[in-house]
This record gives sequence, structure tokens and C-alpha cells, in this order.
Amino acid sequence: MMICQAIARQAAKSPDRVALEFEGDRLTYGEMWRRVERLAERLRAVGVGPDDRVAVAMERSLELPVALLGVLAAGGAYVPLDSGHPPERRAFMLADSGARVLLTRTGPHDAPPAFPGPVLVLDPSGEAPGDGHAPPDPHPDDLAYVIYTSGSTGSPKAAMTSHRAIANKLAWMQDAYGLTSGDRVLQKTPVGFDVSIWELFWPLMAGARLVLARPGGHRDPAYLVEVIRRAGVTVLHFVPSMLRAFLAAPGVERCGTVRHVICSGEALTAELAERSFERLPGARLHNLYGPTEAAVQVTAWECRPGDRTTPIGFPIANVHAFVVDADLRPLGPGEAGELLIGGVAPARGYLGRPGLTAERFVPDHLSGASGARLYRTGDRARRRGDGALEFLGRLDDQVKIRGVRIEPGEVAAVLSRHEAVGGAAVVARPDAGG
Repeated sequence: MMICQAIARQAAKSPDRVALEFEGDRLTYGEMWRRVERLAERLRAVGVGPDDRVAVAMERSLELPVALLGVLAAGGAYVPLDSGHPPERRAFMLADSGARVLLTRTGPHDAPPAFPGPVLVLDPSGEAPGDGHAPPDPHPDDLAYVIYTSGSTGSPKAAMTSHRAIANKLAWMQDAYGLTSGDRVLQKTPVGFDVSIWELFWPLMAGARLVLARPGGHRDPAYLVEVIRRAGVTVLHFVPSMLRAFLAAPGVERCGTVRHVICSGEALTAELAERSFERLPGARLHNLYGPTEAAVQVTAWECRPGDRTTPIGFPIANVHAFVVDADLRPLGPGEAGELLIGGVAPARGYLGRPGLTAERFVPDHLSGASGARLYRTGDRARRRGDGALEFLGRLDDQVKIRGVRIEPGEVAAVLSRHEAVGGAAVVARPDAGG
């Protein structure tokens, strides 16, 4: 079932249950869905339909899930403009995405850049009631969202993800982790990162409560301890480097409501996993892996106390993973090569980059599925004897800093544009602080 259809069903079944919680304010499923319907009507009235992109420039608030769901309910695809990014990067993304509409909310942080299309402003006091109609069923291959990630040419590139791919990911999460109406899921990942997608939509599809951290709160371990304890958060995500900082925060051992900690974005060490079990003894720890170009995360592993290593695990439902050599021929257990992702997960490609799409999304010659494609991750991996995958690093010079993909070539390309720079080379190296 697609995102909006599942959430509309929850709203019809339990309209008075709390859906959203933010800094002491709450919205029920019924209130939230009426706002979504009204926004979808406004978007359709200005011509938004299948595959139309709607840019969303908004910080975390009760209006953020309403905005994203309103775009999906109108049949469009959302393009998040992260307020934490430099204005020049947001302006590039707005222009490059070909967004038909810009959606924002009142406030000093949401002033839109110059934009030729309609600018719709959400009223923080709430949209007028909708007409009660269920959202149209999107075609599974229609776009759900477009998210920008690093690019080696000096410009970010936009991965286009279908409803089919993200619905499969969210259905797998529910099968694997079984959210109930009593769960509280913390949404703290900036909306420009793909982890935010499951944080936002999975709990609402399952009838759970979505607890939104205040803007900037994801960087503050003490605040996270406070909000987890106050709201009774049961499920949350960390990039490993932030998990380390969180586990060192005073009072973390009193976050006893947490039952699932999900990690992704960086390599998770066995040492950090052990630290998590010590500080949060009631929580299960999961190591997930996946690029933006393959619907958030595509492999999973549940860590166990005493594990000597933390593999990235096994492919999720309806996803294939292959380790291949330089000629894209499959390798056996223990042999290191490039990790390729297939099945329903790969994105439709890069927006406006047919050459790059053809280079990274190649015909699937391994699964036997007609017309299928494989995404070349550029990650180095090997398969263990038990079938679990181990992440071994990159095949190129891309690095990750606190979960953010950084391509030195992108930095060098920008430096080279300066009139005082004749040539530039960028090398990543650890400093005294790690």
C-alpha cells in the first residue's frame, strides 16, 4: 500500500489518536489528515499532478509532515530544501529540480528565494477542512520524492525515487520491527537526508505517534535525552558518530522506553555496538545500509552483544545485492568487489543527468528479471560464509563526515572556479579530533 493510502486509512480508523507531537503541541490523525486534504486541493488547483516536483522549504514543525503528505496526496513528488544548507545550494536545487510550486510556511527562516512559479504558504494555525475525499492512487512508478546528494562535478545530483521503491522499504520496516499504536518514533533527521523519509511516514502508516525534534535538536545529545524521556520515545535513528555522542550524555541510561535503535549512514563498529548495549540495555540495535539512490536502506543486520564484527547484513524484501568484479561478474564468498543493488529499490535515475544515470544504473544481467536495473554503489564489500554482507569502504575517494556524503572532486571543482585558483586538489584526512 502506498504512503498516503495507508495514512488515510489510519486517520479514518482512529481520528482522535495523536499523530504528531512537537514541543508540547499535538495533532490527531483526523486533524492532520484534514490539513493534508486541504493542502492537496490547493496544490491540485495550481496544476500539480503526477511527476510534478514541489519544493518544500520548511523547518521541523507540525506543518512539515502535513506539507510532505499534501504533496504526495496531490499526486506530486516533493523536493526538500534543507534550511541547514547554504542559500546558494538551495537556490541551485530549486532551479535544477524544475519545481512547479514552492511550499513554505510563515517565519524568518522560510523566506523563499526568487522563484517564478506559485509560492504557497502553509498557515501554522491549520489548513481549512478538506473535502473528505481519499487521495488518488499513484501509479507505483510515479515519483514520490527527489533528494539531492553529493556530486563529483561540483553540483549536487538529484536521485528520483518511485512510490513502489519507498513503499517496499516501509512495508519491510513494519514487517521487521512491528510498530504498534503505542510506539513513539523520534523524527530528528534533517528533511534533506533520506532517513527522514521513514522517520516521517512509517509511524503514521502504522498508527504510531510521530515525535518531531525541534530544529537543530538533532545535534544536541542533552536535548535528545530530554525529549526521549518526556515523550516516551521507543524508536529512533542515529548516525554512528552521533550515537557515540548521545551515549556519552548524562542521563541516557534513563531512556528506558527505547526499544529499537537503528543506525545507518556510517560504518558501525563492534565497540560502539557494545557501548550501546551497556548504556541502553533494553534496546535492540540494528545496522542498516543503503545509498540515497536505492530507497534509503537496502540491507539490515541486528547486532548482538559480544559480536566481533558488525556486517551490513542481508538484503531487505524484494531487493537484490551482488558483489562483482570490475567486469560486473559475480564474486564468491570472501572475495571483495563492488556492491550492486537491484530489485525494486533503485531510483529511476538522476534528474536531468541521462549520462550519469546510464553510468550508475546499469541493465540487470544477474537476476534474470526482464527490464530490471542495478545501481552501482561504488562501495566495496564482500559476502561472508553465512551470506551476510560486510562493508569495506569506497572504491573512489568519496568520504562520509557525520553521515554526509562528501566527494572531494565536488569541493575541488568549486575551489577551481575562484579567480585566484589555477588548480585544486582535495584530500580527506582525520584530524586530532577524529
